[in-house]
Amino acid sequence: MDALLARVMETHGGLERWKNLSTLTARITSGGPFWEFKGHADFAGDDVVEVSLQKERVVHRRPATGRTVVYDRESDRVTVTGPDGEVLADLPEPRSTFDGYTQDTPWNLGQIAYFRGYAVWHYLVEPYVFTWPGVEAHEVEPWTENGEKWRVLSVTYPPSIHTHNATQLYYYDDSGLLRRMDYQPDVNGGTEVAHYIRAHEVVDGIPVPVKRHIHRRNEDGTPDISWAPITVDISNITIS
Repeated sequence: MDALLARVMETHGGLERWKNLSTLTARITSGGPFWEFKGHADFAGDDVVEVSLQKERVVHRRPATGRTVVYDRESDRVTVTGPDGEVLADLPEPRSTFDGYTQDTPWNLGQIAYFRGYAVWHYLVEPYVFTWPGVEAHEVEPWTENGEKWRVLSVTYPPSIHTHNATQLYYYDDSGLLRRMDYQPDVNGGTEVAHYIRAHEVVDGIPVPVKRHIHRRNEDGTPDISWAPITVDISNITIS
């Protein structure tokens, strides 16, 4: 295992502990103009999320409306149901439906459910997912920002794991806590993103990033912090 990844896993409770966990639940509050821009302003707001920690599967439930979103990578399907169980969207092989899309293309209900499903799953299963079969992780050149020097982990995912794009960068401070992520979602035309972690909460000894601001990334790698297309706040976390 890469030395930086080993340090990060130690900070996050250790690999053996993660192997024996099954589920993380939390309240997710999504904000920012991105959801309205994509045609689904109602995806902003509060959801209760249940994340599987040993496979790529996530369930979002909206208490205010009874809407439930399920994304399951094994079946390669996303479903959206209403409060009475009526099917609002059923999208098999969702990734393939974004072919030719740009950052200006609106999404249907199944597509936006898929995007948020795989994204939230990753945010809550990292860094453990970096140790999964087929995932390659190694340290690259450090990054200095606002007088702080961060160590950088480059992570490449296999096709079996759905994520924003194949290779992403993760920036860690001296304590092994995540401070920033860089990626460019294939489903959104490869828009370059700098995703910042503004706060962590320690839950049963595991630090969980709970305040996230997603910004556009400039060509020189710096963020455009003049606005945040997406914000994510996480609370009421339980890990079992």
